[in-house]
Amino acid sequence: QVQLVESGGGLVQAGGSLRLSCAVSARAFVMYAMGWFRQAPGKDREFVAAISRGGRYTDYANSVNDRFTISRDNAKNTVYLQMNGLKPEDTAVYSCAAERVLTENVPRSGYDYWGQGTQVTVSS
Repeated sequence: QVQLVESGGGLVQAGGSLRLSCAVSARAFVMYAMGWFRQAPGKDREFVAAISRGGRYTDYANSVNDRFTISRDNAKNTVYLQMNGLKPEDTAVYSCAAERVLTENVPRSGYDYWGQGTQVTVSS
């Protein structure tokens, strides 16, 4: 069973930064592509960023490109999302997700395992 636990959310002023962490309990974490998603009130969940299992490749939604950075530490079974230049429209519940993959792809959908999420609120 794969379990994911996010942390690092909170309240921040516009222009500020937060770093989210996602601790993953899984055998062979290195076999999983990891993604971050978010869901704002009244909106559908949307893709934010993804990273390949080895960390070589990343993908970002246009709305966060150049502001957010996804990374992973396979020795610690943890994936991170560094968020800089936060805007009020970034306010949402952020969840990490894992998908077991055979190659270094960075999927935007089809994830099998999800965390409970952490709230990020950006005030104007």
